[in-house]
Amino acid sequence: MTEADGSRDSGGDGTTVGTTADTTAGTADDTTGDTTTGATDDTFVDGVTTRREVLAALGGAAVLSSTTETTTTSVTEGPVHLRVYPGALPTTGWARYGWQGVSSGWPPPYEDALDAIRDAFDQVTAYAVDQGRLQDIEVIVERGGQVDLSLASGSSPRDAVAPTQQGVLDAFAEVLDERGAVTGRCSHLLCWWGPVHYAVGYGGTRRPNHHVDAVEGEDAQVVANLGATETWDSRDVTKNVAIHEAFHTFLTGNVVETVIDSRCEHDLGSAVRVDEDTLEVSPMATAYAGPDEVGGGTQFHGTTCHDHDSFYRHDGYDGVENWRYTTTVSEATLEAVTTYIEHYLLEEG
Repeated sequence: MTEADGSRDSGGDGTTVGTTADTTAGTADDTTGDTTTGATDDTFVDGVTTRREVLAALGGAAVLSSTTETTTTSVTEGPVHLRVYPGALPTTGWARYGWQGVSSGWPPPYEDALDAIRDAFDQVTAYAVDQGRLQDIEVIVERGGQVDLSLASGSSPRDAVAPTQQGVLDAFAEVLDERGAVTGRCSHLLCWWGPVHYAVGYGGTRRPNHHVDAVEGEDAQVVANLGATETWDSRDVTKNVAIHEAFHTFLTGNVVETVIDSRCEHDLGSAVRVDEDTLEVSPMATAYAGPDEVGGGTQFHGTTCHDHDSFYRHDGYDGVENWRYTTTVSEATLEAVTTYIEHYLLEEG
C-alpha cells in the first residue's frame, strides 16, 4: 500500500478553510493553497504561526497547526484512494494529549485512526491476493491538510453549537471542491472533534455520494467523530470507528447481499465471544453489536440498519461484561470490500 504520509512535498495543502461551524472542528485539504497564509498551489508554508492562530489559542477556540503539512497531491491516482484529514481541536483537546502533534495538526487519536485505516486496507489486499484477486492493485491511503470548518463564510453560531452530520459533510465537500482536491475516484475522511455533537453521531457518509463510485466525478465524503469516541469510549473504539466509516465508502447494499443474507453494511461485522463474559467486536459491528441502549458496548448505539441475526457472526451479549474492540476485519467485510473494488473501481469489473 502506498502511504503518502505527511511528506512535505510541493503542492501546499491548506490548513484553515471551511464551512460548517464548530470551534472544535476541522476541514480537509489536498492540493491547493492555504487561504489563511496566502499560500497558493505548489507552495509549502513551513513554520508560520499567524496572529489569528495565537488569538484562537488564547481564546480557547480551535488551535490550528502552525505548519501546513502536505501529502501527495490530487494528481495522485489509483483504483483505491483514500485521504484522511485532521480536523482542528480546541485547546482543551490539545491539552488532553499533552500538545502532542500540535505542530503538525495530527493529535495522537488522529494518527492512530490513520494507522488503523492503513492496516485495515492492508488486510483487504492480503485477503484478496491470497485468493488470486486484485493483483498489482495499488491502495493509496494518505494524509490531507488540516480543515477548520468554523472559519467558513457560511458558518453560524447555531452550526458551531449543534452542527448536523449532513451539514458538516456538505461543508467538507465544498472545501474539497475549493481546494481542487476532487479526483473522481477518492474517498475523503474528515477526523472530527465533536464530543457533544449528537447530530453528527459517531460519523457517517454524505448523500448521495456515499461511496466512491456513487456520483460520477464527485468522490465520497465521510466524517468520523473521534472527539466522541475519545471522550465517551476508548482509543480502541476510535480506531474501529475510523475503519468503519472509511469502509462505508467502499461498500454498497448490492455488494453486501452477495456476501451475507442482508443488504446492511453493519451486518458484515462480527461480535465473537472470546470467553464467558467478553465479546470481541470488529470494525463494521462497532456501535451496533450491543443492546440498543446507552452503554450497550459503545456508550451510544448506532441509529441505522443492523440485525444481529444477520451479522456475519454474532455470539450474543447475554452475560457480557467486557467489550473488546479489535481492528481485525471480519472475513465478510474483507470479501465485500474486495468485491466492491472489483465491481466498481476496476475497468474489467
